[in-house]
Amino acid sequence: MNTEQQLFDETPLRRFEYDDSVVLAADVGAVGDASVDVVDGTVIVVAGDEQRELEVPDEDARAFINHGILTIELSPSEEDN
Repeated sequence: MNTEQQLFDETPLRRFEYDDSVVLAADVGAVGDASVDVVDGTVIVVAGDEQRELEVPDEDARAFINHGILTIELSPSEEDN
């Protein structure tokens, strides 16, 4: 199952629910030298001089960017976003 939400301003955030995880994914485009980290339940994306933050309900969430796709993996028990 997947649903669509908003990430940051107008970027669509899709939610995919699996038996062992919940995955949030967004196409952030060609962000060049971008980095992402999760600190105390907050996903922090830094691209150039711009920083964006997204609160997630799972402090053990994992996040990464690959080819312009931001992926956030949550535990299934923490799926309420």
